[in-house]
Amino acid sequence: MNARLAIALVVLLTLVGGAALVYQYQERARRPDNAATLGRPLLKDLQVADIASIKITEPKAALTIQRKDDGWVIAERRGFPADVAKVREFALKLIGLKVGQSEPIGDKDRARLGLDETGTQVELAGAGGKPLGRLTVGKKYFRREVENPDKAPADGRFVIPTVVPAQAGTQVVYIVSDPLAQASAKSADWIDRSSFEVEKVKTLEVRPASGSPWRIERAKDDAGWKLAGIKPGEKLDISRANAASYSLSLLELADVAPDDAKDTGLDKPTLVNATTLDGLTYEIKVGSLAGDNYYVRFSSSGSPIGEMRESAKGDEERLKKLRERLPREKLLSDYVLLIPKSKLEDTLKPRAELLEKKQAKK
Repeated sequence: MNARLAIALVVLLTLVGGAALVYQYQERARRPDNAATLGRPLLKDLQVADIASIKITEPKAALTIQRKDDGWVIAERRGFPADVAKVREFALKLIGLKVGQSEPIGDKDRARLGLDETGTQVELAGAGGKPLGRLTVGKKYFRREVENPDKAPADGRFVIPTVVPAQAGTQVVYIVSDPLAQASAKSADWIDRSSFEVEKVKTLEVRPASGSPWRIERAKDDAGWKLAGIKPGEKLDISRANAASYSLSLLELADVAPDDAKDTGLDKPTLVNATTLDGLTYEIKVGSLAGDNYYVRFSSSGSPIGEMRESAKGDEERLKKLRERLPREKLLSDYVLLIPKSKLEDTLKPRAELLEKKQAKK
């Protein structure tokens, strides 16, 4: 090899080597700093079966959901049942959170992202209160600009995980792809919403705290309604009577009131008394409004037999269904319930609105 060719080869190798170094640098610059941890679980070695309680703390509220032998309950609502499906879904979401975009942050950034004392704290504990993990959930994360961040659906959430026991070092904020909407300390977001159901009403009496009482009744399921004390010239609007009775079978819970709830109006309530063709009696007290919901207390009595014949297959199945509902109704009767105003509007109508409107004379 002559000297000129040797020099050319050295220059070529230098150029190729330099280009390779530049390429490697560019690749490193494109890779995020936490590339090695991307996709790893945010809360390591955690199983749903290990979780015995979930405590969620917001600046002005706290809620503790505890596992019991027969399901999950809300401690701050005197052990009222939580929606098991919601609890399990939330626990699975926490376990499934993966490490995403991340970066070290200071105190100012924590405040800006809602990861300081203004954030939501989620604490997981095992049997005997053993700490399993803690997560600070901050503001929503959006990939695009939105007009109203409070109402817009998010693309993710800013979070800071704290492994228990706590590890020393710089705090790192992560963006997770799940918005964690269930991270709420409101009991309304966690309760089992199934309510008591007053079906096949036979008699219905409403006694307002102020105003005229009224009573409707019928002899059997397919019989027409009659208004007690009807006066000459008055005629009951059957569709409104049907709505007043049928609405009681469609009730749902909005929330359960705390034991120290004030101004419930249950000291001077509207009284709703109903008997059913199944042989049950319901006494319902409707108090004042709390926003869009009424405070309600109720009790039930009687035996679910009524006019049913146990020898008939359809009656046997209905009897079984009614008996299965009794434990839930007994539990509900121990609490002050919050029921949406819209669910009780037809039942609480004034007597005058149950009557057919008189047509104006031409």
